[in-house]
Amino acid sequence: MQVTVNGSPTDVADGATVAVLVADRSSGHDRVAVALNGDVVPRSRWAATELSTGDRLEVLAPTAGG
Repeated sequence: MQVTVNGSPTDVADGATVAVLVADRSSGHDRVAVALNGDVVPRSRWAATELSTGDRLEVLAPTAGG
């Protein structure tokens, strides 16, 4: 199925969860936040939050700069 991640169309397996998506896209997922269709998904709900076709996700990680 197709979802949109950070503005880019992305294919994920049927039944994929937020936790699976983050694990596939980020090696350091302990430092990211996820919004699903505009609502923040608490880390405690990632494994239980299944994705649906057309969902829009923002996966955000802090950056350091000067």
